[in-house]
Amino acid sequence: MAEKFDVIVVGAGPSGNAAAYRLANAGLSVLQIERGESPGSKNVQGAILYSDALEKLIPDFRDDAPLERHIIEQRMWVLDDDSYIGSHYRSDTFNKQPYNRYTMIRSQFDKWFSERVQKAGALLICETTVSNLLLDGNRVIGVQTDRQGGEIYADAVILADGVNSLLARKAGFHPELHPKDVALAVKEIHFMPQELIEQRFNVTGDEGVVIEMVGKITKGMMGTGFLYTNRESITIGVGCMLSDFKTQQTTPYALLEQMKAHPAITPIIQGGEMKEYTAHLIPEGGYNAMPDLYGDGWMIVGDAGMFVNAVHREGSNLAMTTGMHAADTLIELKNEGRAFGAANLKRYKAKLDESFVMKDLKKYKNMPGVFHTNPQFFNDYPELLSKAARTMLTVDGVDKKSKEREIGKSFRQRRSLFGLVGDTFKLWRAFE
Repeated sequence: MAEKFDVIVVGAGPSGNAAAYRLANAGLSVLQIERGESPGSKNVQGAILYSDALEKLIPDFRDDAPLERHIIEQRMWVLDDDSYIGSHYRSDTFNKQPYNRYTMIRSQFDKWFSERVQKAGALLICETTVSNLLLDGNRVIGVQTDRQGGEIYADAVILADGVNSLLARKAGFHPELHPKDVALAVKEIHFMPQELIEQRFNVTGDEGVVIEMVGKITKGMMGTGFLYTNRESITIGVGCMLSDFKTQQTTPYALLEQMKAHPAITPIIQGGEMKEYTAHLIPEGGYNAMPDLYGDGWMIVGDAGMFVNAVHREGSNLAMTTGMHAADTLIELKNEGRAFGAANLKRYKAKLDESFVMKDLKKYKNMPGVFHTNPQFFNDYPELLSKAARTMLTVDGVDKKSKEREIGKSFRQRRSLFGLVGDTFKLWRAFE
């Protein structure tokens, strides 16, 4: 355990695996430490995999990765209490290889990814907790583990230890998490025959569907619901900000039960057998909530750095991309004979700034603040939109011009003309 490595990677999720794989392939000595029994053992739930990031890392991943279904259809639903209004996008382009997105089971995928990392030459130690970072002044020189004689040294440490990032907080690199910046999501996996899934979602073979939902299902709280198809199961869940859960008289589990009882959702999960339930934190504070990402001898990647695009529900691709950029920075510096000090590691931040990761997070930097303080987007507007659709689609002898006036009046009564203008401006700010 006293051996020194070029790099220690803490965590074996997508960001940690991406970093360790890239580093080991480049010939650096890499130690990866995972506190779970095995990579993925803490993750039983399904998830979405974005192929572009993984393909850049492992071009042949489709040959043996444990993938569930490739996504050919995206549905967006805005729900009130008993109906929804939405849109579908289904494309045959997404049904042609190479596929763009997949559903996956994290426990299986993380295990496969870790096997690739180890084959590349990284050393993996599981069931080991890193309790502290070893410091020489302000410089990180290794980690302290919970094993006997557990001091391990390295020229650099990559923190891929998830949203809590206790190590960075202990060392003073990461501020305490604010409840307004973190969502608590709960998920269930409902198992049902593959044939039944294909019938209900109009798919065949390995084709899959994703449904993303907003509206009354979150009881005015800032959050979203989601449902997507695996090979022989359906993943369904809902997540809201921790700060909202603290002020509302409800629990994540109760919110999920109410969501499953919605008349638009009940029929598509009916007959499934719920076998897995999990809750996890998602960093959704965005660009304005990001901590420092590097310093003398250390870098932060993945969820630990708030790298989640909450608007588009993207996480795994940001995690893997940040892991790759962190690894590439160290590889370049190693080849140039440069030290892993903060002055040189700022190259990592420069790479991120030039990538889609930081550009997208900057684009939506105002989104958390806008939606967190404006519950009308989750309550009033879903009801107004549903009522407008119902009014126009009801054939009752009333002319369409009168119906349009009725719809306009209902919007003004509910939000006022000033409120409508203000809400439009707020949306513009959130998505500028």
